[in-house]
Amino acid sequence: MRIISGTHRGLTLRTLKGANLRPTSEQLRETLFDVLGPRVAGSRFLDAYAGSGAVGLEALSRGAREVVFIENHRPAVELLRKNLAALGIESGCRLMTSPVLDALDRLDEERAAFDFVFLDPPYAEVREYHHALRQLARSTLLTPDSLVIAEHSRHMFLEESYGHLRRTRQIRHGDAQLAFYQPAS
Repeated sequence: MRIISGTHRGLTLRTLKGANLRPTSEQLRETLFDVLGPRVAGSRFLDAYAGSGAVGLEALSRGAREVVFIENHRPAVELLRKNLAALGIESGCRLMTSPVLDALDRLDEERAAFDFVFLDPPYAEVREYHHALRQLARSTLLTPDSLVIAEHSRHMFLEESYGHLRRTRQIRHGDAQLAFYQPAS
């Protein structure tokens, strides 16, 4: 797996072997960042259930001002640290090692706000999707222009809305889908 574009283009990322981690494929990341476009440059990006950090690292490579990674699985945390070190990234990011819902509460208490929030829980953890999307809708982490993206299995059903978050777009790629949510105006 590699960084697709930006300052770290072509650099290789490590990933865990086996079924413990399902990194977002290069093709799906490319589709995601084609949709997000130039808005990524200068943005604040939250990569929740970060795993190897591929999505957040791609955002940093494309000029995101700050990326917050949230990951609780110890081997994935160590892998993410190794990927950050291998890319020479020492600033512009924060790694939170706790359950995602706890980290979202902490960020909300800190009055953090994000332009983009990417959620990618394990596909089998259906409740995590619903809990995280509902919590984001109740939080102050989103601005009126924020975009929440959930990567999920095409076999999983996500709601059209969670609180004031409304699904505005869905893109299918193989077994994966990206669901885009924005705060209702």
